[in-house]
Amino acid sequence: MANIYLGVNMEYVRHEDKNFEWGVNKAAELGYEFVEPMVHWGRELLSEAGYFHSVSMLDDPLRIRRACDKAGIKLSGLSAHTPLCKPEIGVEYLKQAVRFAAECGAPVVNTDEGLKPSWTTEDEDFVLMRYTIKEASLAAEPRNILIGLEPHQQYSKTPAGLDRIYNLVDSPVVGINFDMGNGYLCGDDPYEWLENVADRLVHLHAKDISIEQSSSERGKVTGTAVGCACGDGVIDWKKVIDICRKAPRDIVLSVECGTVAQAGKSIQHLKALM
Repeated sequence: MANIYLGVNMEYVRHEDKNFEWGVNKAAELGYEFVEPMVHWGRELLSEAGYFHSVSMLDDPLRIRRACDKAGIKLSGLSAHTPLCKPEIGVEYLKQAVRFAAECGAPVVNTDEGLKPSWTTEDEDFVLMRYTIKEASLAAEPRNILIGLEPHQQYSKTPAGLDRIYNLVDSPVVGINFDMGNGYLCGDDPYEWLENVADRLVHLHAKDISIEQSSSERGKVTGTAVGCACGDGVIDWKKVIDICRKAPRDIVLSVECGTVAQAGKSIQHLKALM
């Protein structure tokens, strides 16, 4: 039976106009054991000025490790979403994210297939995705870094579609980062879907969906940036926790919400269930 831990995706401080270190310290203050940083390529003005939480992969990876060690918090993974259907971007981005994760101490690199090129066919897209995932897995295997494939776009919006992407590459490091909110909004039963991937689960995005968003968007979208506070929406988190305990490895529930207040409410709700 897997152990379940609570973490928070750094998107929760996206509107605070603060830097990565501030977000890590706030997560520890709220009682989280893990954080999931977001990384990017190159240099970005708001992050460089200290007004945004994302960390450049041109920075020293030890920046992340030092911030977490100082706050007494651990890493659940890296949010490194990149378009798998565009290997001219995705291959080098994911390989760099894998190397960055290995050095900063993050066990998982999370991604999804991203937006597809406008001119490719579905068959071509799956060839391109296989190439990208295979190249990333070759970097990840010797470093013992897991790759979490997330349901979020045009092909992964169904259980069969996510399975098809997962089965493109036979590698022990390729797994599933299941997003409860995205899974729910896609229209399928998210609990049955989670059961289907439990044996391949490496990470979970604890994203709840408000009743209002559910009413207006379910079945019409393939995902959403962030959710509401866990417990304020439609997701049955006790059921989610029970399913995750069946996973072959320990799982971090990485809360994906949009504000510090929502992160505080989420951890209180989830702790009560655990």
